[in-house]
Amino acid sequence: MAGFWTGAAALVTAGRRGRRWPQPLMRSVALWTVKHVPHYSRRYLVASRTLCSAGYDSNEKVHVKMADEAVCVGPAPTSKSYLNMDAIMDAVRNTRAQAVHPGYGFLSENKEFAKCLAAEDVIFIGPDTHAIQAMGDKIESKLLAKKAKVNTIPGFDGVVKDADEAVRIAREIGYPVMIKASAGGGGKGMRIAWDDEETRDGFRFSSQEAASSFGDDRLLIEKFIDNPRHIEIQVLGDKHGNALWLNERECSIQRRNQKVVEEAPSIFLDSETRRAMGEQAVALAKAVNYSSAGTVEFLVDSKKNFYFLEMNTRLQVEHPVTECITGLDLVQEMIRVAKGYPLRHKQADIPINGWAVECRVYAEDPYKSFGLPSVGRLSQYEEPIRLPGVRVDSGIQPGSDISIYYDPMISKLITYGSDRTEALKRMEDALDNYVIRGVTHNIALLREVIINSRFIEGNINTKFLSDVYPDGFKGHQLTETERNQFLAVASSLFVASQLRAQHFQDHGNSRVPIVKPQVASWELSVKLHDEIHTVIASKSGPTFSVEVDGSKLNVTSTWNLASPLLSVNVDGTQRTIQCLSREAGGNMSIQFLGTVYKVRILTKLAAELHKFMLEKAAEDTSSILRSPMPGVVVAISVKPGDLVAEGQEICVIEAMKMQNSMTAGKTGKVKSVHCKAGDTVGEGDLLVELE
Repeated sequence: MAGFWTGAAALVTAGRRGRRWPQPLMRSVALWTVKHVPHYSRRYLVASRTLCSAGYDSNEKVHVKMADEAVCVGPAPTSKSYLNMDAIMDAVRNTRAQAVHPGYGFLSENKEFAKCLAAEDVIFIGPDTHAIQAMGDKIESKLLAKKAKVNTIPGFDGVVKDADEAVRIAREIGYPVMIKASAGGGGKGMRIAWDDEETRDGFRFSSQEAASSFGDDRLLIEKFIDNPRHIEIQVLGDKHGNALWLNERECSIQRRNQKVVEEAPSIFLDSETRRAMGEQAVALAKAVNYSSAGTVEFLVDSKKNFYFLEMNTRLQVEHPVTECITGLDLVQEMIRVAKGYPLRHKQADIPINGWAVECRVYAEDPYKSFGLPSVGRLSQYEEPIRLPGVRVDSGIQPGSDISIYYDPMISKLITYGSDRTEALKRMEDALDNYVIRGVTHNIALLREVIINSRFIEGNINTKFLSDVYPDGFKGHQLTETERNQFLAVASSLFVASQLRAQHFQDHGNSRVPIVKPQVASWELSVKLHDEIHTVIASKSGPTFSVEVDGSKLNVTSTWNLASPLLSVNVDGTQRTIQCLSREAGGNMSIQFLGTVYKVRILTKLAAELHKFMLEKAAEDTSSILRSPMPGVVVAISVKPGDLVAEGQEICVIEAMKMQNSMTAGKTGKVKSVHCKAGDTVGEGDLLVELE
């Protein structure tokens, strides 16, 4: 079997030879829209047909290329496409689908969608509607968990009616509290509140996000456990009463309640705690007759006390790390269970072989709140799949667009090793060899996380990023040795490009003899982080001898300046770098150790003349508010003439289903407002001016 399904859905149809699924040569139908398909797609062993929409070249998309047929489901907004049950049901009927795999999100946990399929005698590849309803509603799931003797977090089990009631409940529980969507998941509709004011704001934003993402604005409130780990148990059940737990995944590295780095197993759990969590997860699954793959999420404190958080009645984005250490293909198991087959494994058959790490590669700027979305077209894209122990789950290719309509995930990058050290080293190499051009990405942050000493020691929790980077992420901070290595590499690149520019291709027809300049060494002025360094470089074959501030280094490479990746050896240390840009004025952008550094390299003469160049004055941004990300304006809170205080909300921008409050940078009077509710804005667009 070979093929594909997306994060939206895949429709399984009869095979070419009349076989009934899940036999070989079965077919499926994936979905796409006018603008773009979700990036968090996953390859799977299923031959496929595809759903698509008018006004878009479906042949450009990866999942469409792997499919047999394309069918339109609507325009880019999810409410008109991937959340439009009528459109998807029409596709099911038109393609005579026998089953639907709902993917990771959208309608994957929607009981009404499962009921619509059942009414058409189409199998939903997932749990039955009772389990979806019971576990999809956080309030009901918490009550069921208590009944099944699963450890739960103290909190309010009813639906919060308004902001005043939210404040009253929060006071009764005791701050801090977690406000979250009853029907939510994936970090959407979740806010932490430490006082009454934050509770009111949290109620407003969480209910709006919940309504936008899930069509259900109900909220609940529970005690927020400070500094916990987020560890989840993968479960698998069939229609014959059998259920297994497939070990755990450590998902504590998060930003805005959304996972960034996951691994399996957890370095924190011992076998006794693992078994206790697994048995409680299975008890909960059996309590609702769960039949499919699902995930029971727990918060775990420093003393290994664990508390039920929620159950996701679908495949998780991070499921590949479980597949790596158990050897099970979870999607294949889901299809078998949906067809009615019993599980092929017993609990004693489930191993922990090796270690797996997953990094979520996003199109976002990690220097803004650890990741605000970035949009654009991928001008160049190369996955590091040639490296050993590397798996990349993606649905994009060079030329793909990252838009404001969906989650900005580019791919899931997974590495596997015999132990954690090997898996992390392979991840480090994979991140260095990942080529992404055209959008801002978070590879710098991912690489810093996996090499951080706290992470390596396993000393992590859900506040890891804010604890390690209290002033925000600033990129890799070079040691003196690393700085000298970088300056040596950058200088070698500069000289190599100068030598290539001087190269004259003589075909024997030149009427004027070419005299090649004989230069024994180059004296350069290199500016990095407002510091200017004197560098002297000389070349012998493929090796540059470089003196940086008195330190001598040898840099060797093939110096293929046309390649997006360049492997260099600096005094025996192998580095993979990427030269993102080289300008005639000496400015270069180089990705080194995951972070992009900007340098200006000039010859000694050019540096002396550069002193006479005027510097461009920086824009005064104290009186203006620009959008920090692309998105849609949800609300404007001010009008011209209004007096605003520093920190007061000016407007709300929704980007990738998350609502973000934009505040005034200083106290002043509103001079002009350049947007209105419903406007689509880009990163850097002017929103409001103050006098």
